[in-house]
Amino acid sequence: MSLMFASPVVTPTVGAFTFSSRRSNYIVMSAVRSNSTSLCPVLTKFQKDCATPTPYLREVANAIADDMRAGLAVEGGGDLDMILSYVDALPSGNEEGLFYALDLGGTNFRVRSVQLGGEKERVVATESEQISIPHKLMIGTSEELFGFIATKLASFVAKEKPGRFRLEQGKERELGFTFSFPVKQTSIDSGTLIKWTKGFNVSGMEGKNVVACLNEAMAVHGLDMRVSALVNDGVGTLAGAKYWDEDVMVGVILGTGTNACYVEQKRVIPKLQSKSSSGTTIINTEWGGFSKILPRTIFDREMDEKSLNPGEHLYEKMISGMYLGEIVRRVLLQMCETTDLFGPFVPVKLSTPFALRTEHLCKIQEDKTDDLQIVGSVLYDILEVEASLEARRRVVEVCDTVIKRGGRLAGAGIVALLQKIEKDTKRMGSGKRTVVAMDGALYEKYPQYREYMQDALVELLGHKLASYVAIKHTKDVSGLGAALLAATNSIY
Repeated sequence: MSLMFASPVVTPTVGAFTFSSRRSNYIVMSAVRSNSTSLCPVLTKFQKDCATPTPYLREVANAIADDMRAGLAVEGGGDLDMILSYVDALPSGNEEGLFYALDLGGTNFRVRSVQLGGEKERVVATESEQISIPHKLMIGTSEELFGFIATKLASFVAKEKPGRFRLEQGKERELGFTFSFPVKQTSIDSGTLIKWTKGFNVSGMEGKNVVACLNEAMAVHGLDMRVSALVNDGVGTLAGAKYWDEDVMVGVILGTGTNACYVEQKRVIPKLQSKSSSGTTIINTEWGGFSKILPRTIFDREMDEKSLNPGEHLYEKMISGMYLGEIVRRVLLQMCETTDLFGPFVPVKLSTPFALRTEHLCKIQEDKTDDLQIVGSVLYDILEVEASLEARRRVVEVCDTVIKRGGRLAGAGIVALLQKIEKDTKRMGSGKRTVVAMDGALYEKYPQYREYMQDALVELLGHKLASYVAIKHTKDVSGLGAALLAATNSIY
């Protein structure tokens, strides 16, 4: 038997299908097309430095698991923060009533309403709206930012159709708040901002309770609503997916950035100390911070040195969509400087940081034409170069090397989580299905990345244990998850 995984279909719950051991069409073709690696020392060394054989991947998975245990033992114990989410009650399917979700994590925020009908009807109705945040509010005051959000929330509520959405008389509206910035959570409905990221620099916020800021703004603007649950997008994804499938135990985001969370037994969390040790909770690993024994090349080191957070989040810089294209660009630049890859001159645009994006790599690797026409078009459109067939082949090899390393390292991280769960629950060993809920554009849109990740899972778990694992693509369920967590943590 073999690993099960779901095709990236946009539905609340996605059926899994059998993963065979076949190699990707794209990967096989790229290998067949190129016989020129030996003629390019830069590429040869890069491929060697990026290699992730099974024994090495097992070391990476073990090191991540060690950091997980260290982070559960004491705050700051390892590279992984292992943040307590305070989500002790997960959706059961019996939730009823009208609940809301607000997702703030970038230049847009999304608001959603969800009418829940209990076990038989589940999601009766849902509406959502995405709203752009003016740049001046991203660098203004907390009153301005949260006042703007409260105003838009009130407008959204005012447009509700009474026949579809029904708030029980005498009840205050309740909201699940997805806040995707570094925050020190102190309870299910409170947390203080550690620092702003993603271009935000709102004054007077650091150290403040973000939930209190939103609650106060809603009150000022006459909106009868309160935050019942503060979550991040990974926790929301896990909760939303578990609503449809009770075997979901892990939530993973693989997009521009990356993170993972999982269901943990409270009894194995030493840093809980005097808190209740019975039952389960969700742990937000912040696994992007892992930095040990990774296959770093000179190109990774140079990119890291130029980043906003040098020396930090090294795992994220190898597996997430934000950085894969930039690594390829840096390799191609050195190949141009040491060989005549694109002729006697170095293309000007190849010297521009982040000129190549992960979506470009995906197009390059999906090219099935004999003369790699699509590869040539991408290089011409993005870098303004006329590339020979030989040069196109080398570009394909560089892309494949970066994607293979990223996908396999992501697989090792998932295995670390699965083995931690297995050690404490013996789920898979007893034949119980375990589901990993996946979201993010990188996982959804890059088939070669998915296949390399899945190959690593089977290699490390072995076919027997892997046969009890299902990977499900659960697109955009974090908003539903936040609303559900507002329901499970309702004050009523």
